[in-house]
Formats: sequence, C-alpha cells, structure tokens
Amino acid sequence: MSYWFRLGTLLLVVPILTTGCSKKEEAKTPAPTEKSAPSVETAKPVPAQAETPKTPSLEPFTPPPLSEVDAKAEWIDGPIVDSLDRLTKYLAEHPPIATIEEVSSLRNDSKEANEKILSAYSQQPKAPGDVNWNATWNRCIQGDINSVNPVLISSTSDFDFQGATSVGLIGFDWEMRPFAASEIVKSWQTSKDRLVDKFVLRDDLTWSDGKPVTAHDIAFSFQVIMDDNVPIRAVRSGTDELRWVHAYDDHTVVFFHKAAAATNVWNISFPILPKHIFETSYKSDPSLVTSKEHVAFESKPVVSGSYEVASRKAQNEIVLKRRESYYMHNGKEVRDKPYFETIRFRVVTDSNTALLGLKSGDVDEMTLSAEQWRQQTNGEDFYKKNTKIRDVEWTSFHVIWNMKSDKAPFFSDLKVRQAMSYAVDYDELLKKILYDLYEPCAGPFYKGAWMAPKDYPSPYKQDLDKAEELLDAAGWKDSDGDGIRDKDGKVFEFSLLYRSDPLLERYCNVIRESLDKIGVRCNLSPLEFTVLQQRLNEHQFDAAFGGWGSGADPFTTKNIYGTGEGRNYGSYSNPEVDKLFREAELEFDREKRGEIYGKIHLILYADQPYTWLYWRTAFYGINKDLRGYFMSPRGPYHYGPGSSAIWRAQ
Repeated sequence: MSYWFRLGTLLLVVPILTTGCSKKEEAKTPAPTEKSAPSVETAKPVPAQAETPKTPSLEPFTPPPLSEVDAKAEWIDGPIVDSLDRLTKYLAEHPPIATIEEVSSLRNDSKEANEKILSAYSQQPKAPGDVNWNATWNRCIQGDINSVNPVLISSTSDFDFQGATSVGLIGFDWEMRPFAASEIVKSWQTSKDRLVDKFVLRDDLTWSDGKPVTAHDIAFSFQVIMDDNVPIRAVRSGTDELRWVHAYDDHTVVFFHKAAAATNVWNISFPILPKHIFETSYKSDPSLVTSKEHVAFESKPVVSGSYEVASRKAQNEIVLKRRESYYMHNGKEVRDKPYFETIRFRVVTDSNTALLGLKSGDVDEMTLSAEQWRQQTNGEDFYKKNTKIRDVEWTSFHVIWNMKSDKAPFFSDLKVRQAMSYAVDYDELLKKILYDLYEPCAGPFYKGAWMAPKDYPSPYKQDLDKAEELLDAAGWKDSDGDGIRDKDGKVFEFSLLYRSDPLLERYCNVIRESLDKIGVRCNLSPLEFTVLQQRLNEHQFDAAFGGWGSGADPFTTKNIYGTGEGRNYGSYSNPEVDKLFREAELEFDREKRGEIYGKIHLILYADQPYTWLYWRTAFYGINKDLRGYFMSPRGPYHYGPGSSAIWRAQ
C-alpha cells in the first residue's frame, strides 16, 4: 500500500480527516544511499518547441528539450525508499521491551503497560511463515467513502481506501520526512536552483486492467486537477503551485515549479489517474461522477495500488482483494507481497455498534472514544479477543464558524466568535464527558511541535460574564425579555452540524447548553457523513463540529485557513495570514519556517475562526492477532508504511 497524501490535514467531522498522508517509512535509521539517475537520452523526447495544451488555471508553457533541462539542472539525487523495509530495519535496531506472549494477558491500565503493549504489537514478522497470508483485515470506517476516484479524496475514509488502491511518487515517514516511493520510482533528482524535479519511473507497474502506469498518466492527472471545470478542492491546493508537469516519454516526468520553495516536494505529490480511462470522459463530464463512464468507474475502478475493489455496497462495506499484478511482473515478485489477501472496510457510523463488532470479532480494529477506553474496554468481553493501545496524536477537534452564512451572519464578528469560545464549558466536556483523557486545544499546531509558537497561548476557559460582555458590545441583547438575544429584529439562533453519532451528540450538547446560558439558541443538526461533507464543501452551514488530523507539513493548513482555499469551510480571511503562509513556503531554514508558522498560529487563535476544543489522544482497540501497529503523530495508518505494515499472525 502506498500513500501519496500530501493534502495534509485529514477531515474528522466525522471520522478523522486531516491535512495529508504517505507511504512507507523509518525514523533513526541512516538515510538510504543516494542513487544516480540512469540516462534517458535514448528515450523519445517531445519536439523541442511543441506547445502544450492549455488548461484554464494554467498559463501557457513550452517545456524545453530534456537535454536542455539536464544541461542546466546540476541535479541533486533524492532518496528512493521502501518504507516497510526501513521500518523493519529500524525495529531490528530497537528490540521490543516485551513480547506478545508477555503482554497477551496484560490489561492496558497504566503508562508502563501501554508501552509494553505498543512495543510488542509494533513488530514486523521475523519470517514469512509468521504471517497468515490468506487473512482478511476487517477495518472499521465511520463513514462511507465519497468516491473511488483519487482526485475526489476528502475524508479519512477516502484516505484509507486510496492508501490501499493507489500509488504516488512521494511518501513520508513517521517523522514526516519525504522520500520517493521505491514501488514506482527508479530515480528522483532535483535541480540545484530548486525549480525542477525529474523522476524516472519503473517499468513494471501496471493499472489493474493491465495497462502500464506511465509518466503520461502523471502529466495528464496534473491537467485534470488544474482544469477549472473539474470541481475538486483538496488536491488542487499545492498542485496549483506547479508551473507545469511534462512527460518526455513513458518513464520520464519533469515537474516545473513556479518558485524555489521549501514546500515544492509536497506539491509533486498528487493522485494519479489512468489517462486511458479519463482522457475523453472527463471533458464531457468534468464532475467526474455523473456520466455513464464515471458511474461505471465507481463500481469497478481501475487502480494502481496493491489492492483492487472486489465489491462495494453503499453505506455498508467495501471489499478489496490483493492484486497479484501489483507485486508480480512477468512471473517475478518485484514488490513486497501485501500482507492481507482481503481488506474489508465496514461502514459503522455508530461507535457503540462498532465496539460491539470489535468484541464479537466482526471488526478487527477501531478508534475508541474516551468513554469507551475508560468504561467499556476493561472486561473479559473485550480482552478475550482484543487489546488496546494509546499514544499522542496531533488530531484536534473544534467548532467551525461560518463567517459567510446567510442564516447566521453574526459569526463574521470577532466579538461574537470570541464570545462563543468563552461560553463553552470546557471542564464539563474535558473532565466529565472525556474523562480527563484529552488535552485542551489552543490553535492549529500541537504544543511542542516544531511549527508551534514558543509563546504558546493558553486555552480558553469558560467565562460567561466575558461572553455576555462581548455579545453586548456586538449589539446582541435580549430586547424583548424572551431569554434569546436579538439585534435589529434578528434572533441569535443557529444550527450546529455534526456527524450523526450518540457520542458526538453528547459533546455538542455541552456546547448547546453552554450557549443557552448566555441567551444564544443553538439547534443541533446530526447528519449522515457524506451529507455533512457536502454541506461543508458548499459552505451551506452556520457552524459545524469537526476535527483535523495533522498534515505531513504545516503548509497544508493553508488549504484550511488561506483566503478562498478549498477546505476553508468557514470562509475565514486574513491578508496577514495569507502573506505569512507564502513566506513560510519560500523559507528553507526549518527553524525560521517554524517561527513563521508560529506567528500564523497566534493570529488564528486571536481571530478564533474556530473554537478549538481538544487534542484527541489516539485510542485504538485491535484484535490480538494483528501486528505492526507503529504509531506516529498521524496515528498508525496515515504515513509510510502505516497500514501496509499491519499483518495478521498465524
């Protein structure tokens, strides 16, 4: 399984959806040996002055001959990494502090117990015979996927699906270090001036219909993503910083950047479409979903990754089968054989139902809530088949305020947003409902992370007097004595959207009851996951409860807070923030970049486009037969190797 997710933050409105994800991995092992690119002069170059087709979002560009690119580049070789191999070597150098046998009867009720269980269950197989190669992995997702089309990716469910069915050029490890994916890339070189990247692809990767994956697929995908007629949001962010992408032959693709930027490596990492499938159909149906051809693709997608779709039942399950043509080529094994024969994504929107499934063995893993961790997973009914692990995860939850809501225009006022944040009963939410297991959140970056401000702000605490004072100053008063504030004949009333789930309803009820105390009427509106996504994408909401997981690089938050960006659901805009995002992209010194993002953090927290609530500790329940759970700030899945490191023991 290969992760190209550069998008960054995964949206959790929901399940968790963030800013982006990856491939395979490593941590403290030595950097892989740099490799020189083989000569490509024998390839069939495009005529030197051939004009490229025009795409609405792009300025015309004529790619120079490859010989000219090579002559000027002064190439610097980039790392080519098999992240599963790197992880295996890292684990070999860091032996476990406990064995599976030692933790098999251990209850996770202390820090010491958790460290032992994490260590034992993170290991890779010592020999092929340790693995049950015919196994099924029954995964639990909290919402159905939006689409099987990789350019339409939006949620964590989409990320999980694409991680198993798609490949990409660039991945990143658990320390967010980028590399070129050895599954697809033969060589990667960057020009000394940082304006050009050249990749030479392997010739042994095919689409699931047998057609080869080529450089032309990559160049074509760039054209589709940048076509204004194609209504995509997430993947265009970053990709729009590329000047052009050109395939010089089947294996050589060159990326031309607009500027020398520290974030250029992430801009390269966009999803790849099969050109032979979409070249004609996307022009007649730029939505990529409504035409006969695209409807058929949803049922039987042509994929490049290690798994292909065997069956799909909407709002129920997606079943994937290991693709032999991914790891075998001309009778030879050319890539790691995926550990599972079958992956079944079960759509379980209710977390209590999911836990029942975990206990019975119908699902093999799930994200646990704080209540489930503390109250519902301590008995023999849980530990008979399962164990649980926890770790720090850079996943934050919040309420988004829509500053351009037609029905609730009051959220455009900073005083109102600040009042909302002062009104929330954080003690009730964090200490009682969340059992004091989560940390309060005070902005987009986790405290202590390299991009967080050194003078980290203090989290909001409930102050009803301050909240009422701010609303009074904003002109919202109870003029008719009915207990609800009003202004110019308009009542302060709005709807709070959230994914339909009993636990999330409890969280949102704390917010509703808190606001009721200051004369604000908040109506709770639970929605099915995909409907909620659509409402956010279309900005058709007043406020919404949700979350973001960490991206591979802090620049991905630009997609959330930058003016007019694709996942800026609340329509927040601050020219100073936009300016700082651009400065950070052009700064190569990591420490200085971190200082810039720290400034962004402080401005955002002062502006309160969100009411930030808490950082979610990663709680996972897993079947005892599973192995390979190696944790990162993005949890055990959304990095390299992530989910492709997980296996089932014999």
